Amino acid sequence: MRVLVTRPETEARRWVDELRRHGADAVALPLIEIAPPGDSSSIRDAWTRLQQMRAVMFVSGNAVRHFFAQAPAQARWPAPVRAWATGSGTRDALLEAGVAASAIDSPGADAQQFDSETLWQQVGRQVAPADHVMLVRGADAGSVDNSREWLASQLAAAGAQVDIVVAYVRQASRLEAAQVAMAREAAGDGSTWLFSSSQAIAHLRAALPQQDWSQARAVATHPRIAHSARQAGFGVVCESRPAVDAVVAALESFR
Repeated sequence: MRVLVTRPETEARRWVDELRRHGADAVALPLIEIAPPGDSSSIRDAWTRLQQMRAVMFVSGNAVRHFFAQAPAQARWPAPVRAWATGSGTRDALLEAGVAASAIDSPGADAQQFDSETLWQQVGRQVAPADHVMLVRGADAGSVDNSREWLASQLAAAGAQVDIVVAYVRQASRLEAAQVAMAREAAGDGSTWLFSSSQAIAHLRAALPQQDWSQARAVATHPRIAHSARQAGFGVVCESRPAVDAVVAALESFR
């Protein structure tokens, strides 16, 4: 059974390798491309204000990598500041960037979900009124992402000052003809799509606007993503924790 991994290219390659080690016929079909923001001055400015923060929340490994790419020479993570990670991939990126494990908060490996809601259950008690918390995230191409996501709303309700920093831009991958052909085949040849983002589904629909997905099946790593897949018309959608072993188990359920 072929599995199409739709994460951005770097992450997709890692997932393909892991799934192949578990016996899956995995191939990468990135539907999201990650690019630096047009103006990185806000990231450089954010580094000058790190010491003032109670915590900095990173939404993904890409947020970590692009944020640290703009770090001043010889910069070190300020010891009192907590680094919040939504999942193991983000935590690993922080460790690779030199942040001490003792400074990182993230959901445990056995968490049901790796998302803002799960993270908040762990870190909410750290926040006091008038604290400053920075959210490092991405923006969609062609738009300015100043929206207050769920976690930002929780922080505001707790009386914290929220500072949103856009570290990268998400855009649709430019699919080659062979990739488009693969996607059309996978709509009905028994392949399984692995979705970790609702945006990837939106990009797929935009790339193949007339495609019928009623014979296609998908594994989605969050209920919201599963909902997007069903709205797109996928005939069979299985929800899974965003961990390799859980995804492998979900794939096995299709056999």
